[in-house]
Amino acid sequence: MSGRKQFDVEAALDQALRVFWERGYADASLEALGSATGLGRGSLYGTFGSKDALFHKCLDRYAAVYGARYERALASHPSEPKRAVEAFFDVVLDRIADPAVPPGCLVAQSAAQSSALTEESGTRVRGLLALQHQRIRAALACSPADARTLDEIATFVVAVNQSLAVLSRAGASDAELRSVTRLACTTVADSLARAAAERDAPG
Repeated sequence: MSGRKQFDVEAALDQALRVFWERGYADASLEALGSATGLGRGSLYGTFGSKDALFHKCLDRYAAVYGARYERALASHPSEPKRAVEAFFDVVLDRIADPAVPPGCLVAQSAAQSSALTEESGTRVRGLLALQHQRIRAALACSPADARTLDEIATFVVAVNQSLAVLSRAGASDAELRSVTRLACTTVADSLARAAAERDAPG
C-alpha cells in the first residue's frame, strides 16, 4: 500500500532474537528491541504482540535452526552413541565459534534468567531443554545400558552443553571448550561400557 512503511518481518525477528541472545530476556528492553529491528513500539506490538510473544517467536526460530542441526548430528551415527555425542558437540562448538552470532546459547541465557521469565516463557525454555534431552536419549537407545543409565547420561550431556554456553560467554578458548567435550565424550563411552559389562556379568 502506498505510503505505508514496509519491512522484512523475518529480518526483524532475527534481530530481536539476537537481542534476547546477547542480553537475556530481562535486559532486552523494548527500546533495545526497537533499535535492533528498526521498529517503533507500536510496530513491534502490532507485528509480534507483546514482548513475551516476540520472545516465544525467537525461541521457536532458534530451536528450528539449531534443533535441526542437532538432530542431524545425533542421527549421523545410529549404532555408535559416543560418535553421535561427539557429532552433537561438534555442532555446538561450531555455533559457539561462529563470529556471526553472539557467544553462548539463547536457551542457556534464558534458563539462567528463569526468575525474570513469565510462567509461559519459563515453560517454553524448560521444554527446549527437555527436547534436547529427548534427542540425546534417542541417540543412546542402541546401547545395552538400562533406561535409568541412559537417562542419566543424556542429562549429563545436556548439562555439559549448557556449561559450554556459560564458559564461552566468560571467554573460554576453543581449545578449552574442546577439552571439556573430549572428557565428556570419554565419560559417556566409559559409562556405556561399564553398563554393558555389568549387564553381561555372570550372576
